[in-house]
Amino acid sequence: MKRIFNLVISTLILIMNMSLRGVLGLCRSSLLITGDCFVGKTKNPPRKDMLRVVVISTLILATFFLTACGSVPKRSGGALRVLASTTFLADITQNIAGDRVKVDSLLPFGADPHSYQAAPVDVVKISKSDLLILNGLEYESFIKSLLDAQRAGSERMIIEATSGISPRKDAGSEQGADPHMWLDPNLVVTYVENIRDGLIKVDAKGAGTYKANADAYIAQLKSLDAWIVEQVNIIPPGRRLLVTNHEALGYFAERYGFEVTGSVIPSFSSNAAPSAREMARLIDAIKKINAPIIFLDVADNNTLAQQIGDETNVRIIDDLHLESLTSGPPASTYIDMMKYNVTRIVEALK
Repeated sequence: MKRIFNLVISTLILIMNMSLRGVLGLCRSSLLITGDCFVGKTKNPPRKDMLRVVVISTLILATFFLTACGSVPKRSGGALRVLASTTFLADITQNIAGDRVKVDSLLPFGADPHSYQAAPVDVVKISKSDLLILNGLEYESFIKSLLDAQRAGSERMIIEATSGISPRKDAGSEQGADPHMWLDPNLVVTYVENIRDGLIKVDAKGAGTYKANADAYIAQLKSLDAWIVEQVNIIPPGRRLLVTNHEALGYFAERYGFEVTGSVIPSFSSNAAPSAREMARLIDAIKKINAPIIFLDVADNNTLAQQIGDETNVRIIDDLHLESLTSGPPASTYIDMMKYNVTRIVEALK
């Protein structure tokens, strides 16, 4: 019952936050247009809108509470419920779990964790999980409020896949540490070990399966690393220059001998925004070093990158998959995602 109560409260908090953001956004829009939050086309002041949201949310959640008491049972010998924050983490975890456990992803295919807004259904998914796999290093910033609200009555184990890995020496900034460690397959070996150990803790009877599957997947990661080295060697050293939308390829560049010469958004999050001075500085840097390509994730907004490309005559490659898998080709697994990205980078720079 305590677990369900926490679920209801965290869902209410989430809906209230989402509604408040909407009201404040409407208020800001009205201020920009009219200078007054209570004039223009807004028929109801934000306070009344907010009250309506609270009433409706409470009624919905009351109904949910009455029906949920029998819908979120504690696991007693049933199937282990494993949830990963992102699609690539779910795939990595599924390779370790094998046929013993079905692993689900909290985020859908194509979602960018940097800009993702949590929904009430996410609270339900988390509440039903026995093991939650996160990347860590504040990558899943959207999930923090959900976990804080549920922690008191939570019975799930949480594993941070990056645990034990030190961020790059130059990766610390006012935005925090660079979380994009999965773009170096060698670091994913540690992901696998952490996830394997987490699975064993919640399902000791499956230890043999998890260890064997983890060993087999680590062998695949080492083969992937060797393949990437072979592919990158095709690129002349002087052309191993990377300009990206945001600072995502640092670990990849460090491992495979690239130089990250700049980012359109000087942040580890694609949800940030550059200043005019930062844009001008990047344009000057691209012109000086003659960087040939700007690489973007398919989910990125390419408006700023296109502006820079127009001013520098630099090509834009906007179909990398750095943050999410695809539901089918070309990036339906973590290994496929890495091979696709490397192929696109090599083809563009060789």
